[in-house]
Amino acid sequence: MPNFTGVIQILGNMKSFNVLLVFFVLISVCNGQEPDKESVVSVDGPQELMAFGDEIDFEGSVSSQMMAIKYNSMTITDTVHAKFTGIVTNVCQAKGCWMKVQLGDGHEAMVRFKEYGFFVPKDIKGRQVVVNGWAFVEEMGIEDQKHFAKDAGKSEEEIAKIDQSKRSYGFEANGVLLKE
Repeated sequence: MPNFTGVIQILGNMKSFNVLLVFFVLISVCNGQEPDKESVVSVDGPQELMAFGDEIDFEGSVSSQMMAIKYNSMTITDTVHAKFTGIVTNVCQAKGCWMKVQLGDGHEAMVRFKEYGFFVPKDIKGRQVVVNGWAFVEEMGIEDQKHFAKDAGKSEEEIAKIDQSKRSYGFEANGVLLKE
């Protein structure tokens, strides 16, 4: 009769090894997940800010008036790193995947979020935000304008009036602070 004691010990050790391997893989996968993109930050006492995306702060933020001056000096090929404070004028009502922020000269910056990695609440129109990321000027086509108008809840008549491309101010934010 053959001696299976050695084979059983090897198989038992392999089972332990496999269990350990699975355990380490699970830990590695869980550690690789991104943390929750939304948090509450306390600034200067009782004022609270809701943060979305990468961690940012107020330091180095310029006013919407200064940002308007910066945008006015840019051409369609320019991209500039910036951080500015402004009032939200519109938000995507489908998901909160973009917002428009008022600039000091009556224009708006269309703020999208880096790699759609985070969204903002849909009810923040009129609230102050700080956005950090990349400012650019683009020629927005008719279809894109119609898409954003539909997301904003515009009427079919308003959407039908869009018939030409336009120069617009874009912004890809990697982080947003929202005043409570």
